[in-house]
Amino acid sequence: MRVLFAAAEIFPFAKSGGLADIAYALPKALSAEAEVTAVMPLYRFIEKERYGIRATGERFTIGFGTEAYDVEIFVGMREGAEVVFVYNPLLCDRDYLYGPPGEGYDDNDLRFAIFCHALVELAKKHSFDLLHLNDWHTAPAAVLVHDAGLRVKTLFTIHNLAYQGVFEPTSLKRTGIAKRHFNMEECEFYGSVNWMKCGIAHADAVTTVSPSYAVEIQEPEYGCGLDGFLRKQKEKLVGILNGVDTSVFDPSNDPAIPARYGIGCLEGKRICKESFMRDVDIDKYELPLFVFIGRFTEQKGIELIIEAAGELAKRPALFSILGEGDPGYLNKLQGLCDRYDVIKVHFGYDEALSHRMYAAADFLLMPSRFEPCGLNQMIAMRYGAVPIVHAVGGLRDTVHPIDSSVDMCGLGFLFENMDSSALLECVDRAIALYAKKTVLERIREFNMECDFSIDRCAAHYLELYRSLL
Repeated sequence: MRVLFAAAEIFPFAKSGGLADIAYALPKALSAEAEVTAVMPLYRFIEKERYGIRATGERFTIGFGTEAYDVEIFVGMREGAEVVFVYNPLLCDRDYLYGPPGEGYDDNDLRFAIFCHALVELAKKHSFDLLHLNDWHTAPAAVLVHDAGLRVKTLFTIHNLAYQGVFEPTSLKRTGIAKRHFNMEECEFYGSVNWMKCGIAHADAVTTVSPSYAVEIQEPEYGCGLDGFLRKQKEKLVGILNGVDTSVFDPSNDPAIPARYGIGCLEGKRICKESFMRDVDIDKYELPLFVFIGRFTEQKGIELIIEAAGELAKRPALFSILGEGDPGYLNKLQGLCDRYDVIKVHFGYDEALSHRMYAAADFLLMPSRFEPCGLNQMIAMRYGAVPIVHAVGGLRDTVHPIDSSVDMCGLGFLFENMDSSALLECVDRAIALYAKKTVLERIREFNMECDFSIDRCAAHYLELYRSLL
């Protein structure tokens, strides 16, 4: 079984969110039982020398619309796994993945159409059995494979339905998608072209990244305008819970944290917390530490933390925030830093710092409005931080109330209503739990034992692959 696993971003080469982490971890896990090749664009900002990325000598020209585009293939290695890179100047020679913060490049349809046509060419030249497509950037490859008459199965994974790749109808000709597909049952969406809808319509199977999210997106509240269409396609829709790479996220051997620790020996976690507190100039180690790690966007619920900040600052607790995103949120968060000495904000993406924060944290704040899966809560539990989450999507699938029966992984605090008072109530309950050291340690160790590994996720995908072939 030969699988071409395609994504617009793969860690550590390029990352804007959880897609990159999964696109790195899942192919590596799948490779234990299948021949899997990961492929992504070779963006200009990727350090080729650092990762040993080299030209393979393979070149080809793809023609669509009224133009022809030259493509060059490169290859690199990441922890023994081969990654293939597609290079074309229009696709790759940009400063950002999709556009400056808060924006998208005007020609993203053409950029990723080049990638999609290149995927079809690679599938044809190298006799892949299955093409695993991820999110809207790769979705049109499903219809292109179909139109090319290739005997290649396609699986399309929805990582976040909120980002669909919607373009003007003129995009069809420019990107080489046949006009006959512009109808309500394929890629037409309120007069526009919808790439994600196109992928859903033409893929042989469609997955989401958690069972609950597969159900939620069939309802208007979370369906982003595609709920009715997804209900029609529900026979080929399945939710498979993402997992984390436990070789990367493991407090017992993580090189990014100041002390190692594990189940039965949590002393290293205390050292990690003390070290982090010194670095942020806070001398209140005895207080519980709450962290938020993620994008500053409406989806991630950062506004709840901003709204609750005045009340949070009155609690006997400390709060540390790491992320980047909407400039409006950045300004508000900076204001909180200036006003409250118990709230610290670190702006920007910093992978090593995020590991140190997980290791230092007592609790993770994750008040997402919607969450297809979420990896942060799984990582936090691996590091002994108890999650506080909004009960949606993958958060509902992975975090269960503290008083649940012990056969449920993992344990934390959930709130149903998306408002700051509900978040504050959970914070107060967490502070009360922090005072019960024995109970807290038992919950930490229980969560650290939960199987959130990518291997479990890979087993489900392998089963689905085999059913398609």
